[in-house]
Amino acid sequence: MKAMGVVFSNIYDSSLGELTNYRTVSSLPFGGRYRQIDFVLSNMSNSGIYNIGLITKYNYRSLMDHLGSCTEWDLNRKNEGLVILPPFASGHTGVYKGKLEALYSAVSFIDNSNYDYVVVSDSTVLCNINLRDAIEQHVASGVDVTAVCNKEKADGKKHPLILNANSKGNATSLLIDSEAEKGSLVGMGMFIFGREMLVAAIKECYAKGYVHLERDFIQRAFNEKRIKVGTYKFDGVVLRNEDIKSYYHNNMKLLDEKVRKGLFLKDAPIYTKVRDEIPTYYGKGSKVCDCLLADGCTLQGNAKRSIMFRGVTVGEGAEVQESIVMQGTKIGKGAKLKCVILDKNVTVSDGAVLIGTPEHPVIVKKGETV
Repeated sequence: MKAMGVVFSNIYDSSLGELTNYRTVSSLPFGGRYRQIDFVLSNMSNSGIYNIGLITKYNYRSLMDHLGSCTEWDLNRKNEGLVILPPFASGHTGVYKGKLEALYSAVSFIDNSNYDYVVVSDSTVLCNINLRDAIEQHVASGVDVTAVCNKEKADGKKHPLILNANSKGNATSLLIDSEAEKGSLVGMGMFIFGREMLVAAIKECYAKGYVHLERDFIQRAFNEKRIKVGTYKFDGVVLRNEDIKSYYHNNMKLLDEKVRKGLFLKDAPIYTKVRDEIPTYYGKGSKVCDCLLADGCTLQGNAKRSIMFRGVTVGEGAEVQESIVMQGTKIGKGAKLKCVILDKNVTVSDGAVLIGTPEHPVIVKKGETV
């Protein structure tokens, strides 16, 4: 039983606004030192999936710089490893309208492989999951497609895929862009297919002009009783970075020890690009409370309930509260920040005041000075 992986790097770029102007959503920094792509690649590597295709279309320079030779994820291999699938590989240079269209650009990569199963995954849903268990359940159940999912509170929020299942775990209904109800399961953007079936479905759907994987293939074929859909319920921590608001709140959730321990497991590490930095320096007058700080920072001011990436500088008298500060940002003396997302290499002038709210954080784009 051998499985390969296919990961989407760009599908949800538009929903993250200014944060994905110059990068793919998969290379978006998260949690002080990681990129979103780190989680899905680590999950696959830890699960013994070493042949992975990464579908991308534009703004992937940052992504390639982060991945490098893929040594950190044990994907620098002679016969397997990570293969980046850019649009010019298939002659498609436009924006992918959906996952099926993106998969069509990778159909030769999938078809030419000698693997029995394919794990297809988004890069916006962050978790630490053992995919081997999901694959084993998929094989034993005999279904055509297995959707990895979890339970969420019925909070009135719409999700891309909602499933209801019987006692055997087989789906009894599939809803697209719908609200979770009590007892229903929420799709995590991960699916397990038989390789030959997936290739045939991609070619057939593309020929008919279908572009959306969940709506145009899985739901349509399920309703027509052409395929059986199974569910694999995941009970661990799941963070969905679907928009600016969720991205901000999910970063803040890492300040909760239970969330951190549920996401960063001792026996299944989340790998990322190694950068050798000096330890963070805390100035004599600095005060830091309930923060998550990477190495290489210099803090002369105060910080409370904030996430800071590598190489951040906070000047004397500055106050940083409930904010996300990305790599290389410099915050001037006496600056006041609350509920702010500062992208990489931002310069905040002395005495500047930036105040947002948890529902609408202030965003400063990469390299800007305020």
